[in-house]
Amino acid sequence: MSDIQSRISACTLCRERFALTATAHSPRPVVWFRSGVRILIASQAPGIRAHLADRPFLDPSGDRLRDWMGLDHARFYDRERIAIAPMGFCFPGYDARGSDLPPPKICAETWRDAAMAEIGPVPLTLLIGAYAQRWHLGTRHPLTETVAGWRDHAPAIFPLPHPSWRNTAWLKRNPWFEAELLPALRVRIAEVLDDPSR
Repeated sequence: MSDIQSRISACTLCRERFALTATAHSPRPVVWFRSGVRILIASQAPGIRAHLADRPFLDPSGDRLRDWMGLDHARFYDRERIAIAPMGFCFPGYDARGSDLPPPKICAETWRDAAMAEIGPVPLTLLIGAYAQRWHLGTRHPLTETVAGWRDHAPAIFPLPHPSWRNTAWLKRNPWFEAELLPALRVRIAEVLDDPSR
């Protein structure tokens, strides 16, 4: 691990915050990035399964994201080519109703600039969810508006909704996402993974 990867892995800034959640868990940063990759997946925060396995997107959301990207497990988890850097590196826990809590702002405030510097420039960035979109694009537009305007950012950036099952209704209300955005995304992923010059 590099210095920044080791420091993030050892972070316990949110120990007290997580102890007060319904899950009462300890911090366990999921660090899955390095320099020289071809694709950056800027996501929200690890889920409970990723927290337990120390591997991002090891859940049904990950299955849907891999389908969106047209990648199998081996290519998706190739650390030499794909980095996954969430806005919060730890599972943030559940509230009393069992809903995911948002990533604590202190994580991005503390680590994001250093993580992005370590990763360096990439030909393709996927912005998963509103938290990542706001940080990377510097806008506060509603998620649907940002994702619908994907052509304004392509081919270097593709804003996406979170692949959670909770967004199944959103996908049904916005058929253009699967009909127009996903085919363009898969073409771009194939370009950057298979052609080092792009």
